[in-house]
Amino acid sequence: MRVVIAGAGSVGRSIARELLAHEHEVVLVDKSPAAMRVAQVPEAEWLLADACELGSLEDAQVTDADVVVGATGDDKVNLVFSLLCKTEFGVPRTVARVNNPKNEWMFDGSWGVDVAVSTPRIMTSMVEEAVAVGDLVRIFTFRQSRADLVEVTLPADSVLVGRRVGSVTWPRDTVLACVVRGSMPIAPSVDDTLETGDELLLVVGGEGDHDDLQRLLVEGDGHDDRADEPVDAPVAAAADEQEAAADRPEHAGDAEPRDG
Repeated sequence: MRVVIAGAGSVGRSIARELLAHEHEVVLVDKSPAAMRVAQVPEAEWLLADACELGSLEDAQVTDADVVVGATGDDKVNLVFSLLCKTEFGVPRTVARVNNPKNEWMFDGSWGVDVAVSTPRIMTSMVEEAVAVGDLVRIFTFRQSRADLVEVTLPADSVLVGRRVGSVTWPRDTVLACVVRGSMPIAPSVDDTLETGDELLLVVGGEGDHDDLQRLLVEGDGHDDRADEPVDAPVAAAADEQEAAADRPEHAGDAEPRDG
């Protein structure tokens, strides 16, 4: 995969190193000579140029790129870079870094951004996830579908503890995607039982209601799994035998013998 990264600061170089470690082809574009001096990524191809100029993007051969990444510390640059790559060069996938959360609303398809990565929002989500038990934490939003990936850790008193996944009536447009138990991710089946401390990863569609999901986590759905449990066969047989014995005469052995 060929990736062109605008911005050779600490973020851009870190992304480049990770991609190179996975054997991808990387081009770093930056207009600062200082960035070139502290390159630290000799395996990447470097271009000293302005990523917001068409000529620079032609030199970087973004037409052949599978993905471009706007990783500069300037939101305006990341937006213009994404827009030019998408509209002028038809790059299939654009990823842009959001530095100021107030600008996040602009990072969408109208500016040529397929995926927006907001570092402050991600850090906020991680902090909330680390301390919040029983509350919904939004991890991120899928830019195109507007679906949310949310997480909740089940406390000991959760109404869902002990419930089977298949017996839970999840809200509309909500799908349980994964259960993380300890360090083990589990693909949930209808027969899996939820336990205390389970981390549930759910996808809530664009029309889904987070309030309904939060209400389910707190109040439940009024369903009792025990009503669905099949009666144990030996127990049922013993109960039938006991009932039959009660119908028999108590002194059957005292009946008078018939004449032979």
